[in-house]
Amino acid sequence: MKLFYTIVITLVIGVVSQLQAQEINWMSWDEAVALQNSEENPKKMFIDVYTDWCKWCKVMDQNTFQNPKVATYMNENFYMVKFDAEGKEPITYDGKVFKFVPNGRSGYHELALALLQGKLSYPTVVFLDEGQKMLAPLSGYQEVDPFLKVAIYFGDNIYKTKDWPTYVGQ
Repeated sequence: MKLFYTIVITLVIGVVSQLQAQEINWMSWDEAVALQNSEENPKKMFIDVYTDWCKWCKVMDQNTFQNPKVATYMNENFYMVKFDAEGKEPITYDGKVFKFVPNGRSGYHELALALLQGKLSYPTVVFLDEGQKMLAPLSGYQEVDPFLKVAIYFGDNIYKTKDWPTYVGQ
C-alpha cells in the first residue's frame, strides 16, 4: 500500500509541474518585426538560431526554454523568434534581403551568418535591442540559471549602466 501512495504522489507532482510549466510564445522573424514596428513601447528581440539536426538545440528547447522561470521572463521582456539557420525563405533585416545559400549537403541562411557574426555554431541565441541592433550573440548550450543571468542583463537594460564583469561580480 505504501508503494501505491508513493506512485500516486509522484504522478500528482508530475502532473502539477506540467500544469505550471509555461510555454515560450515563439514567432517568426516577420511577426516580431511587425510587433516591434507597431507598438508604442516595443520589446527587445531574442532569436534562437537552430537547425533541425542540432542535438543541443533540442536539449536547450527542452531543458532551458521550457523552464517556467525562463518562459515567463522571456515572454514578458522579449519577442521570441525561432530561426532555422537552414531556412529557405528570404528575410529582410537592416535594409538588406538575406537569402538561403546552398552549400555542401544543406546550406545556410545569410541572416544566420550575419547574426552569428560569421560563426555558424548551434545553438546560438542572439539578443537585439528595440531597434533591432545587435546586443550580443551567445553560442552553445545554456543552463537555466546562467541563461537567465544573461537574459536579465539585457532584458532589464543593465547592460546600459554596467559592463558584464561588473554585473557578474568579477
